[in-house]
Amino acid sequence: MERFSTHAYGVVFAEVAVDERLGLVRVRRVLGVYGAGRVINPGLAESQAIGGLVGGIGMALLEHTVTDPRDGRIVNANLADYLVPTNADAPDVNAVHLTGDDRTADPIGVKGLAEVVIVGVAPAIANAVFHATGRRVRDLPITIEALL
Repeated sequence: MERFSTHAYGVVFAEVAVDERLGLVRVRRVLGVYGAGRVINPGLAESQAIGGLVGGIGMALLEHTVTDPRDGRIVNANLADYLVPTNADAPDVNAVHLTGDDRTADPIGVKGLAEVVIVGVAPAIANAVFHATGRRVRDLPITIEALL
């Protein structure tokens, strides 16, 4: 294990549209490509990847805990006030799983897919926002105030 990397890996590409006057960011499409060794259950792997991509969209643009500075209480402590992505926030989300197995990592050639599907989404969206606006945003979620 000292000579080989046995971790799953992935890359995420994002395309966004930004309203220049309002500073609103909309995700147009996201593609995730993952190398997780042999995929035993393709349907489950696809669902895991799509869920992670949509969760990453929420992390990048919507999800934020707001606290009241007067008493430290959480202002958006329920799902009515805490924004999460919906189908309208993720119009074109796709995942590709590279074929192959890795017998060095595991006797049956599989690797984990769990967290690798979400970690690259917010940076990909932030980079797409940078390319669209010229503004480098380093705090999440990417808000209107950060773009104006």
